[in-house]
Amino acid sequence: MSDDREQSRLAGDLAGVIEGAEGHLSVHSLKRRELLKVITTSALALPMAGSLAACNSDRRSLPVVDAPAGRAGALDANGEPVAGPRGTPSDPDLLNPVITWKLQLTAAELVTLTALCDMILPADATSPAASAVGVPAYINEYVSAPPEWYQKALVQVRGGLVWIDVESTRRFGASFAALTNEQRGAICDEICYVPKAKPEFRQAAQFFDRVRDLTAEGFYTTDEGMKDIGYVGNVALASFDGPPPEVLKHLGLA
Repeated sequence: MSDDREQSRLAGDLAGVIEGAEGHLSVHSLKRRELLKVITTSALALPMAGSLAACNSDRRSLPVVDAPAGRAGALDANGEPVAGPRGTPSDPDLLNPVITWKLQLTAAELVTLTALCDMILPADATSPAASAVGVPAYINEYVSAPPEWYQKALVQVRGGLVWIDVESTRRFGASFAALTNEQRGAICDEICYVPKAKPEFRQAAQFFDRVRDLTAEGFYTTDEGMKDIGYVGNVALASFDGPPPEVLKHLGLA
């Protein structure tokens, strides 16, 4: 997990560098989406949404199946072999994942988080907004996990959500979610790149950096996000005709 987190953090740092070079966050939504695509596909370390529990190193050492010994070779009512119970720590049901911990973010916090996620990854002509594919729920699951690392993330995210609402009210007299995109962008411009953030906005910029990381992770590990970056995955082939002639020629084998 430490390597995954470090690579994810590097992806966020790259995003921040590019954001700083581009200028203001609020006026580059399409460029920002393209940049996040590149960062996401380059990092190769973003965890699959919904598989957070499976990443716990304590669970990786468990046996493959938690079934009692007496169940081996048993058949179900349809005569199919029974391999063991699904949904256990060592045999998770990834098609029907179950969150085993209490979600911590409140409804009000999720409203603010949703607005921020959609500023980071808004809808465009080809893809939905971050909130449309459940990114706020993914972040809620992430920061609610019991291990200390995630609990620290909860403190940072929760504190950042409070800050951004207070700052919104101070500047514009309304909560962040109630602002226009232009008003939200004015605040995000102050915190979208940690190295260039003013001292009074440094912690807020670190909060934004984490939410941007998690938004990219949550979005680009959904079907819609993978389609957006052209990721096909493991697809069965009806036949395999070997390497194309141009590849063989390039390798000097044709």
